[in-house]
Amino acid sequence: MSDQQHQHEQDGPVICPWCQTEIVWDEEIGPERYCPHCENELSGYRTLQLDLNEDEDEPVRGADEEEEEEETGWKANGPDDMTDFVEYNSRRMAMDGTMERVLEDQLEAPECPSCRELMLEAGTHIVTGDHFKPRIPAALGAPVVETPFALVLYVCPSCFHTENRLSVHDQERLVQVLTESDSEH
Repeated sequence: MSDQQHQHEQDGPVICPWCQTEIVWDEEIGPERYCPHCENELSGYRTLQLDLNEDEDEPVRGADEEEEEEETGWKANGPDDMTDFVEYNSRRMAMDGTMERVLEDQLEAPECPSCRELMLEAGTHIVTGDHFKPRIPAALGAPVVETPFALVLYVCPSCFHTENRLSVHDQERLVQVLTESDSEH
């Protein structure tokens, strides 16, 4: 048994910290650098390590570390105390609870293409003929979508990426246009 395989068995299964999928890797190739499911870097997962041993003497700090503490409120080795961390955790838990309630009320919840978080429905934009020039494909002889039509705007609560989707009503109209065109030819 190779040292690498032996080490893998001791550590247990490798779980992607981004999508929580177990990573199975080939012993000849070795461990994966990127998750084969979500394509995020496995070794690039950002962690915060805090030194909670208060018994030890505090090491002498350089001028750079003191400047960093003044600018950020954080020591080079971690926060002055756990207050900021606890406050962040409390806000994140409250945010997660609110997001869950909002998502339950949505008809669709697309996955963010950037970070894979579920996106929140922000509203609807009605597109009129004044601001839209439709393309008329030769195969249809008519526009793919006719004005007015509605676009639903989704926003990612994690990375703030936005995405538009055709409203459900206009999706049905599009399918009807495409199936009618197919039956005519």
